[in-house]
Amino acid sequence: MAIDIVQVLAGLVLLVLAGEALVRGAVNLALRLGIPSLIVGLTVVAFGTSAPELLVSVKAVTQDAPGIALGNVVGSNIANILLVLGIPAMISVIHPGDNHARRSYLTMVAATILFIILAFLGPFRWWHALILLGALALMLWDNYREARAHRAAGDPEEVLEGADPALPGWKIAAYLVAGLVGLPLGAQLLVEGAVGIARAYDISETVIGLTLVAVGTSLPELATSVAAACKKQADVAMGNVIGSNVFNLLGIIGIAGLVGPLRVPQSMLHFDLWAMLVTTLVIAPFVLGRRNITRIWGLVLTAGYVVFLIALAH
Repeated sequence: MAIDIVQVLAGLVLLVLAGEALVRGAVNLALRLGIPSLIVGLTVVAFGTSAPELLVSVKAVTQDAPGIALGNVVGSNIANILLVLGIPAMISVIHPGDNHARRSYLTMVAATILFIILAFLGPFRWWHALILLGALALMLWDNYREARAHRAAGDPEEVLEGADPALPGWKIAAYLVAGLVGLPLGAQLLVEGAVGIARAYDISETVIGLTLVAVGTSLPELATSVAAACKKQADVAMGNVIGSNVFNLLGIIGIAGLVGPLRVPQSMLHFDLWAMLVTTLVIAPFVLGRRNITRIWGLVLTAGYVVFLIALAH
């Protein structure tokens, strides 16, 4: 049991560090090769920041633990909204953003509904995966068109995190190697440890995926959002959460579904998927109505996650 816990903790640390290294290396390599920052932001950064969740879900599929793969995604989406928005909001008020945030939010709602429909038509197989990846491609194309329109209008381009024109080539290579080696190793440690804990305590793999694995892989987003809130820049949390949730549903399960079939547990069909949908809709008044997420609402969101955990325990 102690070994399983050590494996989980070591896996989480490796995933966080390797994911950051991969993004930094890939961003700088892409820019060095002359790829426009607009394309890099929509692809390399989007895929790279979700690499820990992706590797964990793919590894879970190969080890015949679909409950961890699906629980990781569903649990991460719930934690992203209730914790990654709730905790920073208790530090600094989150403003809902502009029309782009509203449009991205509606995309997240549509992705959530599509995912639930396909789950009831499950298990997730290659054709489910292609539908999800096709929807992701459409979303990326729409974001690309919108970003080009903003650039044509003279709006300043977003500064890519980790971009450093002066970064030596050997450091770029070192970051890439660290990410490519560390991510699969961290995923293997985390999945093996999580499965061991589930068996030792007779807990379903789905519950472990929804809680331990999901919160663990969401820690980078939470840390980033809390740090931004401390600098009175909590608004970035909204965009991070929406982008991460959409990619979790469409990209991660889309890729994992091509690796192997994912059986959808009955408990997920009866409760977890609906909890994710309700959680997604909870922030609609803030995004669509442009209402601030104040400290009180941040406390309510965080308390909602505690309620979710209690419901899982029963």
